[in-house]
Amino acid sequence: MLAATTSASMSQSFERIIHDYSSRVNAQLEAILPAATGPAERLFAAMRYSALNGGKRLRPALCFAAADAVGGSDGNTAKVAAAIEMVHAYSLIHDDLPAMDDDDLRRGMPTCHIQFDEATAILAGDGLQSLAFQQLTELDNLPTETVLSLIAILSRLGGCQGMVAGQAIDLAATGKLVGLEQLKTMHAHKTGALIEASVLMGAIATRAATDGQLAALKTFARSIGLAFQIQDDILDVESSTELLGKQQGSDAANQKSTYTSILGLEQARREADKLYQTSMAALDLFAERADPLRAIADFIVKRNY
Repeated sequence: MLAATTSASMSQSFERIIHDYSSRVNAQLEAILPAATGPAERLFAAMRYSALNGGKRLRPALCFAAADAVGGSDGNTAKVAAAIEMVHAYSLIHDDLPAMDDDDLRRGMPTCHIQFDEATAILAGDGLQSLAFQQLTELDNLPTETVLSLIAILSRLGGCQGMVAGQAIDLAATGKLVGLEQLKTMHAHKTGALIEASVLMGAIATRAATDGQLAALKTFARSIGLAFQIQDDILDVESSTELLGKQQGSDAANQKSTYTSILGLEQARREADKLYQTSMAALDLFAERADPLRAIADFIVKRNY
């Protein structure tokens, strides 16, 4: 159980888990992303640049870990994880554009529109999003209703009822003071929704998850998703550009309301810890099968990048 697990062993466990899961999703991304050749070579190069340039791969890891908690991950899990990572990559490309956050650094490298150009970046995001849904149509030996359920979850939580709505709320709030509840709503959509999709889709694709397990996983995902964003806000104040791989202090520079600007650093830390404890309690149902989820959650609230 988690209480008996030391911080050092949890960190080592996370490193092993993330290496295994990252290798599997990276292999799947390599398999589905088009080669950078032919008349659309520049577009395909931009798609590959954005989807394969590193990153923590936390969303695919959560997808694999949820599958392992309920029934065991397999080839379909890798395809679902790749779909989720492509939606995440597309969202980052578009978020970084001059019309939105206007960032020039992502994962320690030039953002897509800087490395290529703005029009190519927009098209690369469009291409990754559509390729994600194509990937979900290529799952093996799953009933049609299960495939449709996966497509519906990614459409809803990655779209105008989730991540896209969160970005719109964020843009509308830039330069304004917002209250804590509005901030929670924004981040539950912008960051938390795709984390929730990752966990639920990983479990559902196994066809082994019960309703009770899915309810517990939803509680876990929503809690750790919000904790993820609070830790991001803390790191934007405390970390460095070199560690973050993106511009430190960008939230303050862009006049964005954050957990740290509203609550202060210490209260923000307490809020993240409370959410972490809630997420851990939700995993009691799974016993040791949820240890990968526990290790990922531990990393989320203790990371420095």
